[in-house]
Amino acid sequence: MNKLTHLDSSGTARMVDVGSKAETHRIAIAKGMIRMNTATLAAIAAGNAPKGDVLGTARIAGIMAAKKTGELIPLCHPLGLDAVNIDFELMESGVECTATASLTGKTGIEMEALTAVSVALLTVYDMAKALDKGMVIEGVRLIEKRGGKSGIWRADDA
Repeated sequence: MNKLTHLDSSGTARMVDVGSKAETHRIAIAKGMIRMNTATLAAIAAGNAPKGDVLGTARIAGIMAAKKTGELIPLCHPLGLDAVNIDFELMESGVECTATASLTGKTGIEMEALTAVSVALLTVYDMAKALDKGMVIEGVRLIEKRGGKSGIWRADDA
């Protein structure tokens, strides 16, 4: 079994020391989906949701969340992000969200991309829940990461 990086020799949780690691350009891409009824999707597409611009607000929320990941996930390093992009695609059954986060640094950025997607989709739910309380957030996952010691990784079905 590999040594667990977030535990010290006595089994206590710790933040990994990345001080001696080389800085590399790193990118992570995450995706997720929120399923909803067709009337809710139509209102979002038309900009007619009761709380206003659902996708614009969700985009800002996702970016803000990526920037706060080190405060939300206990052992994540606070990172100086170079960029976070949030894209939405209207699908037949709902809205797909893709977050791309990048930086030049000593540790990965996967958690920032995953947090961005999660919060963006939660914001869609919040902004449209008056229309559809049965919306389902699903499939939040890492699609691709680049940089660092492990190089490029892509989900098999991405």
